Amino acid sequence: MKRIYLSLIALITVVVGLLLFVFIDKDREIESVEGVQTQVLGNGMKVVVMENRRAPVVISQVWYKVGGSYEHDGITGVSHVLEHMMFKGTENLEPGEFSEIIAAKGGRENAFTSKDYTAYFQRISNEHLELCLELEADRMRNLQLTDEEFIKEIEVIKEERRLRTDDNPTSLTYERFNAVAFANNPYRQPIIGWMEDLNTMDVGDLRDWYQTWYAPNNATLVVIGDVRAKEVFSLAKKYFGPLKKSEIPILKPRREIQQYGIKRVQVKAPAKVPFLVMGYKVPVLNTAMDIDEVYALELLAGLLDGGNSARLAKNLVRGSEIATSAGAGYSLYALHDSLFTLSAIPADGVDVRDMEAALVAEVDDIKNNLPSEEEMARVRAQVVASSVFEQDSGFYQGMKIGILETVGLGWQTNNEYVEKIKAVTAEQVQQVARKYLVEKHLTVAELVPQSNGVEDASTLSAGMANSGGRHAH
Repeated sequence: MKRIYLSLIALITVVVGLLLFVFIDKDREIESVEGVQTQVLGNGMKVVVMENRRAPVVISQVWYKVGGSYEHDGITGVSHVLEHMMFKGTENLEPGEFSEIIAAKGGRENAFTSKDYTAYFQRISNEHLELCLELEADRMRNLQLTDEEFIKEIEVIKEERRLRTDDNPTSLTYERFNAVAFANNPYRQPIIGWMEDLNTMDVGDLRDWYQTWYAPNNATLVVIGDVRAKEVFSLAKKYFGPLKKSEIPILKPRREIQQYGIKRVQVKAPAKVPFLVMGYKVPVLNTAMDIDEVYALELLAGLLDGGNSARLAKNLVRGSEIATSAGAGYSLYALHDSLFTLSAIPADGVDVRDMEAALVAEVDDIKNNLPSEEEMARVRAQVVASSVFEQDSGFYQGMKIGILETVGLGWQTNNEYVEKIKAVTAEQVQQVARKYLVEKHLTVAELVPQSNGVEDASTLSAGMANSGGRHAH
């Protein structure tokens, strides 16, 4: 009886082992949808390939699901600092050697940190794709973080912060605007980090961050260009497949608490002209109860700031001439609730309060008067055209795929964009304006120029103020 029992145990063990072999850590089947092919490696890394035969060139991008919004107080900027340190050597490469190798092959490489992701990319002849994947796989797990390199690089980043934010009045205004607008939403923190946190950061913070988030099951490889998808999957399996996956922390929801009235902040800094930015708390695709509202907000932004024929340019810059520039901004692809922004530089002699009133009046006009179908058709066409034109660039195709995959929406969401935009009605645009662009959701930041002869950079875009710095060679 004992022998039968042991034999039964052995049989069960073999069966369970076979099942584990089949179902655990095995590469999933390749999926192909509308020219995009995907595969998930056994270690959890997703690979996305889009073949493009226009030129013998390939874009290779590795996206990590970590960025400024993942950080907590005391270590702000750590994602961006680690991005810089990813070029400072591995167990197999000396500091800077990664960049030197790519340059020697005629390629270009860089990286960037955003609120919700960190990405590394190369643009190179397709014959060198294998080299790129080998190098990226190496630094995914074999990065060498030394005190010597950190001490040098953190000073570079501090200087970057001084140049791009502290000495740039527009960027400084945006930074303080975000810090005031949000209470518990992590978007209140600057991607580059607060200077106080950079001053106290050490290499141990980077090691912890690297070990926590840099893993194949927290990354997506996007390859676009003159390649064959099956060969890309084979190379990805060769270089990334052996890397062990990690236990990735599950982030708790961080929904913004309710706001009960207008928030205001003044930034007094050396500048030649004043600047105004207003922001209303709005949902994004990841947080919206009704996704149709998100696309209506996207079209509302186009209605206000969709080129020279849009309302802000037509009415405030060329019409009343109350502003020298004016714009609106909204991004629907994010992890957390975001802001619908209005910004402007008042014309000479125009009070900032009058500028604010003029912007609010443009919003109120949409709330009170339904946009004409002619205007809606023009805006839809402009918004759609802008999206379509991006598809001409392999890099931006990869960007869109990488962003959507990394924030958890899936690359297929991009295929829905055009039809969703075309379906938005004037009534829906009016409804979201009435619902979200209201005082209780509003934050206003004003740059008050201080004249001490320092040149301002008021023409910088909001995007510069809200993005992380790229790796500097």
